[in-house]
Amino acid sequence: MEFQKIISGVLILSMLFGLVVADDTAASIQAGVKSLYCLVDTVLTAVIFLLIVAAAVVYAGGQLLGAETRARATVWATSMFMGALIGVLIYVVVPYVLKAMAPNLSWGDVTC
Repeated sequence: MEFQKIISGVLILSMLFGLVVADDTAASIQAGVKSLYCLVDTVLTAVIFLLIVAAAVVYAGGQLLGAETRARATVWATSMFMGALIGVLIYVVVPYVLKAMAPNLSWGDVTC
C-alpha cells in the first residue's frame, strides 16, 4: 500500500515539475507528459524485471521446503508474475494514452 502511494506521488510530482519548469502553458504540459512517459519507461521496466526475478526465486525456494510452504510460495510467485504481466500491459498502453492526451507533441525527440 505504501509503495503504491509513493509511486503515485512520484507520478504526480513529475507532472507538476513539468508544469512548473516550462514557461509557456502548452510547453509545460508537453514537458509534463514527456517526463511522465520517461518515468514510466525507466521505472516500469526495472519493476517488471525485479518482479519476474523475485517470482522465480520465491517459487524455487518454495520447492525446497514443505508442502504448506510450497503452496504459499507458488501463490506468491504467481501473484508476482501476474503483477509483472499487468506491468507489461501498462507499459504497452501508456504511450498510446499519453499520445492521445497530447496529439500535437513531437514524440520523435523524446529521450529518457
